[in-house]
Amino acid sequence: MRTWAPGRVNLIGEHTDYNAGLCLPLTVGVGTTVEARPRLDERVSLRSDQDPLAWTGLPPELGPGDAEGWVAYAGGVLWALAEAGHPVPGVDLSVRSDVPIGAGLSSSASLTAAVAVAVWHAGGRLLDDDARSLLVQVCRRAENDVAGAPTGGLDQRAVLQSVAGCALLIDFADDSTCSVPLALAEHDLALLVIDTRTRHALVDGGYAARRDDCERAAATLGVEWLRAAQVSDVDRLADPVLRRRARHVVTENRRVLGAVEAIAEQDWAALGELLTASHVSLRDDFEVSCAELDLAVDSALEAGALGARMTGGGFGGSATALVPRRQAERVRAAVDHAFSAEGLASPGHLDAPPSGPARVLAG
Repeated sequence: MRTWAPGRVNLIGEHTDYNAGLCLPLTVGVGTTVEARPRLDERVSLRSDQDPLAWTGLPPELGPGDAEGWVAYAGGVLWALAEAGHPVPGVDLSVRSDVPIGAGLSSSASLTAAVAVAVWHAGGRLLDDDARSLLVQVCRRAENDVAGAPTGGLDQRAVLQSVAGCALLIDFADDSTCSVPLALAEHDLALLVIDTRTRHALVDGGYAARRDDCERAAATLGVEWLRAAQVSDVDRLADPVLRRRARHVVTENRRVLGAVEAIAEQDWAALGELLTASHVSLRDDFEVSCAELDLAVDSALEAGALGARMTGGGFGGSATALVPRRQAERVRAAVDHAFSAEGLASPGHLDAPPSGPARVLAG
Protein backbone atom coordinates (compact mmCIF):
# COMPACT_ATOMS: atom_id res chain seq x y z
CA MET A 1 0.00 0.00 0.00
CA ARG A 2 1.24 3.47 -0.88
CA THR A 3 0.20 6.91 0.29
CA TRP A 4 1.05 10.37 -0.96
CA ALA A 5 0.92 13.79 0.69
CA PRO A 6 1.60 17.09 -1.09
CA GLY A 7 3.74 20.04 -0.20
CA ARG A 8 2.01 23.39 0.10
CA VAL A 9 2.40 27.06 -0.60
CA ASN A 10 0.55 29.70 1.32
CA LEU A 11 -1.16 32.04 -1.10
CA ILE A 12 -1.57 34.65 1.63
CA GLY A 13 -1.94 34.79 5.40
CA GLU A 14 1.54 34.36 6.87
CA HIS A 15 2.28 34.03 10.59
CA THR A 16 -1.41 34.45 11.34
CA ASP A 17 -2.20 30.82 12.22
CA TYR A 18 -0.73 30.92 15.72
CA ASN A 19 -2.47 34.25 16.29
CA ALA A 20 -5.95 32.71 15.77
CA GLY A 21 -6.05 34.40 12.37
CA LEU A 22 -6.85 33.66 8.75
CA CYS A 23 -4.75 31.79 6.17
CA LEU A 24 -5.25 30.79 2.54
CA PRO A 25 -2.87 27.94 1.60
CA LEU A 26 -3.02 25.51 -1.30
CA THR A 27 -1.27 22.24 -2.04
CA VAL A 28 1.22 21.67 -4.86
CA GLY A 29 2.18 18.78 -7.12
CA VAL A 30 5.39 17.75 -5.36
CA GLY A 31 5.02 15.53 -2.33
CA THR A 32 6.03 12.57 -0.18
CA THR A 33 5.24 8.95 -0.99
CA VAL A 34 5.22 6.29 1.72
CA GLU A 35 5.13 2.57 0.98
CA ALA A 36 3.79 0.51 3.89
CA ARG A 37 4.29 -3.24 4.32
CA PRO A 38 2.72 -5.08 7.28
CA ARG A 39 4.94 -6.92 9.76
CA LEU A 40 4.19 -9.99 11.83
CA ASP A 41 5.46 -8.36 15.03
CA GLU A 42 4.58 -5.03 16.72
CA ARG A 43 7.69 -3.19 15.65
CA VAL A 44 7.90 -0.36 13.12
CA SER A 45 10.75 0.38 10.74
CA LEU A 46 11.37 3.75 9.08
CA ARG A 47 13.49 4.12 5.95
CA SER A 48 14.11 7.04 3.60
CA ASP A 49 15.68 7.28 0.17
CA GLN A 50 17.56 10.36 1.46
CA ASP A 51 19.17 8.64 4.47
CA PRO A 52 21.13 5.35 4.44
CA LEU A 53 20.28 4.72 8.09
CA ALA A 54 17.00 3.10 9.13
CA TRP A 55 15.17 3.08 12.46
CA THR A 56 13.39 0.08 13.93
CA GLY A 57 11.57 -0.09 17.24
CA LEU A 58 8.28 0.57 19.04
CA PRO A 59 6.23 3.81 18.89
CA PRO A 60 6.75 4.68 22.60
CA GLU A 61 10.49 4.89 21.85
CA LEU A 62 9.91 7.85 19.52
CA GLY A 63 8.73 10.49 21.98
CA PRO A 64 10.20 13.92 22.71
CA GLY A 65 13.98 13.77 22.92
CA ASP A 66 14.21 10.25 21.49
CA ALA A 67 14.77 10.94 17.79
CA GLU A 68 16.52 13.40 15.51
CA GLY A 69 16.26 14.64 11.94
CA TRP A 70 13.55 13.27 9.67
CA VAL A 71 12.94 10.34 12.05
CA ALA A 72 11.70 12.81 14.68
CA TYR A 73 8.97 13.93 12.26
CA ALA A 74 8.00 10.54 10.88
CA GLY A 75 8.44 8.71 14.17
CA GLY A 76 6.73 11.49 16.05
CA VAL A 77 3.56 10.63 14.16
CA LEU A 78 3.71 7.04 15.44
CA TRP A 79 4.27 8.26 19.00
CA ALA A 80 1.49 10.84 18.79
CA LEU A 81 -0.99 8.30 17.39
CA ALA A 82 -0.21 5.85 20.18
CA GLU A 83 -0.41 8.62 22.79
CA ALA A 84 -3.88 9.54 21.47
CA GLY A 85 -5.05 5.96 21.97
CA HIS A 86 -4.92 4.78 18.37
CA PRO A 87 -3.02 1.50 17.94
CA VAL A 88 -0.05 1.54 15.59
CA PRO A 89 0.28 -1.78 13.76
CA GLY A 90 3.61 -3.41 13.03
CA VAL A 91 4.66 -2.00 9.68
CA ASP A 92 7.68 -1.23 7.51
CA LEU A 93 7.53 2.32 6.13
CA SER A 94 9.68 3.46 3.20
CA VAL A 95 9.70 7.19 2.48
CA ARG A 96 10.45 8.98 -0.77
CA SER A 97 10.00 12.73 -1.28
CA ASP A 98 10.51 15.30 -4.02
CA VAL A 99 9.60 18.30 -1.86
CA PRO A 100 12.74 20.46 -1.53
CA ILE A 101 13.78 20.51 2.12
CA GLY A 102 13.97 23.98 3.63
CA ALA A 103 12.26 25.61 0.64
CA GLY A 104 9.24 26.83 2.57
CA LEU A 105 6.99 24.27 0.84
CA SER A 106 6.32 22.31 4.03
CA SER A 107 8.34 19.19 3.41
CA SER A 108 7.79 18.32 7.07
CA ALA A 109 3.98 18.41 6.92
CA SER A 110 4.11 16.43 3.68
CA LEU A 111 6.23 13.79 5.43
CA THR A 112 4.15 13.57 8.59
CA ALA A 113 0.85 13.48 6.70
CA ALA A 114 2.01 10.73 4.33
CA VAL A 115 3.18 8.64 7.29
CA ALA A 116 0.00 9.33 9.27
CA VAL A 117 -2.28 8.31 6.39
CA ALA A 118 -0.20 5.17 5.79
CA VAL A 119 -0.34 4.02 9.41
CA TRP A 120 -4.00 4.96 9.76
CA HIS A 121 -4.91 2.97 6.65
CA ALA A 122 -2.64 0.05 7.65
CA GLY A 123 -4.72 -0.22 10.82
CA GLY A 124 -7.84 -0.85 8.73
CA ARG A 125 -9.38 2.54 9.52
CA LEU A 126 -11.43 4.77 7.22
CA LEU A 127 -9.83 8.03 6.08
CA ASP A 128 -12.94 10.21 6.37
CA ASP A 129 -13.26 13.88 7.33
CA ASP A 130 -13.18 13.10 11.04
CA ALA A 131 -10.02 11.03 10.60
CA ARG A 132 -8.38 13.82 8.64
CA SER A 133 -9.15 16.29 11.44
CA LEU A 134 -7.66 13.89 13.96
CA LEU A 135 -4.53 13.36 11.87
CA VAL A 136 -4.05 17.14 11.61
CA GLN A 137 -3.65 17.21 15.39
CA VAL A 138 -1.45 14.10 15.40
CA CYS A 139 0.91 15.58 12.77
CA ARG A 140 1.01 18.92 14.53
CA ARG A 141 1.90 17.23 17.82
CA ALA A 142 4.66 15.27 16.09
CA GLU A 143 6.19 18.51 14.82
CA ASN A 144 5.65 20.54 17.99
CA ASP A 145 6.46 18.02 20.71
CA VAL A 146 8.88 15.59 19.07
CA ALA A 147 10.65 17.51 16.29
CA GLY A 148 10.57 20.79 18.23
CA ALA A 149 9.12 22.85 15.36
CA PRO A 150 6.61 25.39 16.79
CA THR A 151 4.22 25.29 13.81
CA GLY A 152 0.75 26.73 14.18
CA GLY A 153 -1.27 24.16 12.26
CA LEU A 154 -1.57 25.79 8.84
CA ASP A 155 0.63 23.27 7.05
CA GLN A 156 -1.04 20.17 8.48
CA ARG A 157 -4.54 21.40 7.66
CA ALA A 158 -3.57 22.38 4.14
CA VAL A 159 -1.91 19.05 3.40
CA LEU A 160 -4.65 16.89 4.92
CA GLN A 161 -7.84 18.88 4.26
CA SER A 162 -7.42 20.74 0.96
CA VAL A 163 -9.57 20.10 -2.11
CA ALA A 164 -8.12 19.77 -5.61
CA GLY A 165 -8.45 22.98 -7.60
CA CYS A 166 -9.05 25.09 -4.50
CA ALA A 167 -7.21 27.09 -1.91
CA LEU A 168 -8.24 26.39 1.68
CA LEU A 169 -9.46 29.28 3.82
CA ILE A 170 -8.64 28.43 7.43
CA ASP A 171 -9.97 30.41 10.38
CA PHE A 172 -7.85 29.52 13.38
CA ALA A 173 -10.23 31.25 15.79
CA ASP A 174 -12.56 28.26 15.50
CA ASP A 175 -10.56 25.86 13.28
CA SER A 176 -13.16 26.12 10.52
CA THR A 177 -12.21 25.65 6.88
CA CYS A 178 -13.75 26.59 3.55
CA SER A 179 -12.64 25.66 0.05
CA VAL A 180 -12.03 28.61 -2.28
CA PRO A 181 -12.10 27.64 -5.99
CA LEU A 182 -9.00 28.97 -7.67
CA ALA A 183 -9.52 28.65 -11.43
CA LEU A 184 -6.24 30.25 -12.47
CA ALA A 185 -5.72 28.19 -15.61
CA GLU A 186 -9.18 29.10 -16.86
CA HIS A 187 -8.12 32.73 -16.74
CA ASP A 188 -4.70 32.10 -18.34
CA LEU A 189 -2.90 32.68 -15.07
CA ALA A 190 -0.25 30.71 -13.25
CA LEU A 191 1.08 30.72 -9.71
CA LEU A 192 4.83 30.28 -9.95
CA VAL A 193 6.94 29.03 -7.07
CA ILE A 194 10.51 30.33 -6.93
CA ASP A 195 12.79 28.30 -4.67
CA THR A 196 15.62 30.65 -3.74
CA ARG A 197 17.65 27.68 -2.45
CA THR A 198 18.29 29.70 0.69
CA ARG A 199 17.43 27.08 3.26
CA HIS A 200 15.51 27.74 6.43
CA ALA A 201 14.42 25.64 9.40
CA LEU A 202 11.54 26.27 11.76
CA VAL A 203 13.60 24.93 14.65
CA ASP A 204 16.41 27.48 14.31
CA GLY A 205 14.91 30.09 16.64
CA GLY A 206 13.69 32.86 14.34
CA TYR A 207 10.18 31.46 13.99
CA ALA A 208 9.85 30.91 17.73
CA ALA A 209 11.06 34.44 18.39
CA ARG A 210 8.29 35.86 16.20
CA ARG A 211 5.71 33.78 18.03
CA ASP A 212 7.01 35.13 21.32
CA ASP A 213 6.78 38.70 20.00
CA CYS A 214 3.16 38.14 19.03
CA GLU A 215 2.27 36.64 22.40
CA ARG A 216 3.86 39.57 24.21
CA ALA A 217 2.04 42.06 21.98
CA ALA A 218 -1.30 40.35 22.64
CA ALA A 219 -0.66 40.29 26.39
CA THR A 220 0.25 43.99 26.37
CA LEU A 221 -2.99 44.78 24.53
CA GLY A 222 -5.00 42.63 26.93
CA VAL A 223 -6.29 40.22 24.29
CA GLU A 224 -5.83 36.46 24.10
CA TRP A 225 -4.81 36.54 20.45
CA LEU A 226 -3.79 39.28 18.03
CA ARG A 227 -6.77 38.25 15.90
CA ALA A 228 -8.89 40.28 18.35
CA ALA A 229 -6.82 43.47 17.93
CA GLN A 230 -7.55 46.40 15.63
CA VAL A 231 -5.08 48.72 13.89
CA SER A 232 -6.00 51.46 16.38
CA ASP A 233 -5.05 49.08 19.21
CA VAL A 234 -1.72 48.29 17.60
CA ASP A 235 -0.83 51.97 17.44
CA ARG A 236 -0.97 52.06 21.24
CA LEU A 237 1.94 49.66 21.61
CA ALA A 238 4.94 51.59 22.91
CA ASP A 239 7.52 48.96 21.93
CA PRO A 240 8.29 49.58 18.23
CA VAL A 241 9.18 45.95 17.58
CA LEU A 242 5.96 44.63 19.08
CA ARG A 243 4.04 47.32 17.24
CA ARG A 244 5.47 46.19 13.92
CA ARG A 245 4.81 42.51 14.61
CA ALA A 246 1.20 43.18 15.64
CA ARG A 247 0.59 45.49 12.70
CA HIS A 248 1.60 42.75 10.28
CA VAL A 249 -0.77 40.23 11.85
CA VAL A 250 -3.75 42.58 11.99
CA THR A 251 -3.31 43.85 8.43
CA GLU A 252 -2.51 40.38 7.08
CA ASN A 253 -5.86 39.07 8.29
CA ARG A 254 -7.52 41.89 6.35
CA ARG A 255 -5.51 40.99 3.27
CA VAL A 256 -6.68 37.36 3.45
CA LEU A 257 -10.30 38.48 3.42
CA GLY A 258 -9.51 40.82 0.56
CA ALA A 259 -7.87 38.01 -1.37
CA VAL A 260 -10.91 35.73 -0.98
CA GLU A 261 -13.11 38.55 -2.25
CA ALA A 262 -10.80 39.30 -5.18
CA ILE A 263 -10.78 35.61 -6.19
CA ALA A 264 -14.58 35.45 -6.04
CA GLU A 265 -14.81 38.55 -8.23
CA GLN A 266 -12.02 37.33 -10.50
CA ASP A 267 -10.20 40.60 -9.87
CA TRP A 268 -6.71 39.26 -10.42
CA ALA A 269 -5.05 42.67 -10.39
CA ALA A 270 -6.46 43.27 -6.90
CA LEU A 271 -5.26 39.83 -5.77
CA GLY A 272 -1.78 40.61 -7.07
CA GLU A 273 -1.67 43.90 -5.18
CA LEU A 274 -2.63 42.10 -1.97
CA LEU A 275 0.10 39.50 -2.45
CA THR A 276 2.73 42.19 -2.91
CA ALA A 277 1.46 44.17 0.08
CA SER A 278 1.75 41.00 2.15
CA HIS A 279 5.40 40.66 1.17
CA VAL A 280 6.14 44.27 2.07
CA SER A 281 4.57 43.71 5.48
CA LEU A 282 6.52 40.49 6.04
CA ARG A 283 9.72 42.23 4.97
CA ASP A 284 9.34 45.48 6.92
CA ASP A 285 7.05 44.76 9.88
CA PHE A 286 7.56 41.09 10.59
CA GLU A 287 11.16 41.03 9.34
CA VAL A 288 11.21 37.45 8.13
CA SER A 289 12.25 38.00 4.53
CA CYS A 290 15.85 37.96 3.26
CA ALA A 291 17.83 39.40 0.37
CA GLU A 292 17.20 36.39 -1.87
CA LEU A 293 13.44 36.43 -1.29
CA ASP A 294 13.29 40.18 -1.90
CA LEU A 295 15.27 39.74 -5.11
CA ALA A 296 12.90 37.02 -6.33
CA VAL A 297 9.84 39.15 -5.59
CA ASP A 298 11.25 42.37 -7.06
CA SER A 299 12.53 40.77 -10.26
CA ALA A 300 9.24 38.88 -10.80
CA LEU A 301 7.26 42.10 -10.43
CA GLU A 302 9.56 43.98 -12.81
CA ALA A 303 9.07 41.22 -15.40
CA GLY A 304 5.27 41.49 -15.34
CA ALA A 305 3.98 39.48 -12.38
CA LEU A 306 0.64 40.76 -11.08
CA GLY A 307 1.85 40.21 -7.55
CA ALA A 308 4.54 38.33 -5.64
CA ARG A 309 5.44 37.48 -2.05
CA MET A 310 7.56 35.22 0.07
CA THR A 311 5.71 32.13 1.30
CA GLY A 312 6.21 30.07 4.42
CA GLY A 313 7.88 30.91 7.69
CA GLY A 314 10.57 33.04 6.09
CA PHE A 315 14.31 33.50 6.68
CA GLY A 316 14.81 31.78 3.33
CA GLY A 317 12.78 29.35 1.27
CA SER A 318 10.48 30.25 -1.60
CA ALA A 319 8.51 33.08 -3.12
CA THR A 320 5.35 32.88 -5.20
CA ALA A 321 4.34 35.03 -8.15
CA LEU A 322 0.92 35.39 -9.80
CA VAL A 323 1.56 35.84 -13.52
CA PRO A 324 -0.27 35.80 -16.84
CA ARG A 325 0.58 32.37 -18.24
CA ARG A 326 1.99 33.85 -21.45
CA GLN A 327 4.58 35.72 -19.35
CA ALA A 328 5.58 32.81 -17.11
CA GLU A 329 8.81 32.00 -18.95
CA ARG A 330 9.72 35.67 -19.11
CA VAL A 331 9.29 35.98 -15.35
CA ARG A 332 11.35 32.86 -14.67
CA ALA A 333 14.11 34.09 -16.97
CA ALA A 334 14.14 37.51 -15.31
CA VAL A 335 14.46 35.94 -11.87
CA ASP A 336 17.27 33.68 -13.05
CA HIS A 337 19.08 36.66 -14.59
CA ALA A 338 18.72 38.69 -11.39
CA PHE A 339 20.16 35.87 -9.29
CA SER A 340 23.04 35.35 -11.72
CA ALA A 341 23.82 39.08 -11.68
CA GLU A 342 24.13 38.91 -7.90
CA GLY A 343 26.39 35.87 -8.05
CA LEU A 344 23.72 33.59 -6.58
CA ALA A 345 22.96 30.00 -7.53
CA SER A 346 20.08 29.59 -9.96
CA PRO A 347 16.73 29.29 -8.18
CA GLY A 348 14.38 26.37 -8.65
CA HIS A 349 11.00 26.78 -10.34
CA LEU A 350 7.69 24.96 -10.32
CA ASP A 351 4.04 25.70 -11.06
CA ALA A 352 1.53 25.43 -8.25
CA PRO A 353 -1.89 24.25 -9.44
CA PRO A 354 -3.85 23.11 -6.33
CA SER A 355 -3.26 19.34 -6.16
CA GLY A 356 -5.59 18.11 -3.45
CA PRO A 357 -4.93 16.46 -0.06
CA ALA A 358 -2.94 13.53 1.30
CA ARG A 359 -4.41 10.24 0.12
CA VAL A 360 -4.01 6.51 -0.36
CA LEU A 361 -2.66 5.67 -3.81
CA ALA A 362 -3.21 1.93 -3.77
CA GLY A 363 -5.24 -0.34 -1.54
